Amino acid sequence: MLRALGFLGTVVTMAIGMYIYSVQVKTVSPGAGSGDPGEIANLAGVKNDLISIANAERGYLASQGKYASLDELISGNYISLKSGRPPYVYDVEINGGNFRATATRTTKGAPAQLWITDEMQVQASD
Repeated sequence: MLRALGFLGTVVTMAIGMYIYSVQVKTVSPGAGSGDPGEIANLAGVKNDLISIANAERGYLASQGKYASLDELISGNYISLKSGRPPYVYDVEINGGNFRATATRTTKGAPAQLWITDEMQVQASD
């Protein structure tokens, strides 16, 4: 009986997680009419990079007591990525007790920017 409830709880948790993921993917998808699989894959990679940067910021905060620049995260081996994924470049802004990691597109296309803050929600501009 307890195993069945545990399994059911796991299935429900996974379903909720998949729903949240699908909602975020819809909000961070290429501009209208763009069905290019390469662009979609690149955008998913940028989103994952931003999540990795945010997780590295949390790790840095836990060990150093403050947030770090992107260069500090890379040089301190908190993260193993470069400063961008073409056509996006990454930047981290620190404002007091908060951070914002931003991916800015260097060419025409949408979204022009994606970002994540200490609230761990990836957002996109038009």
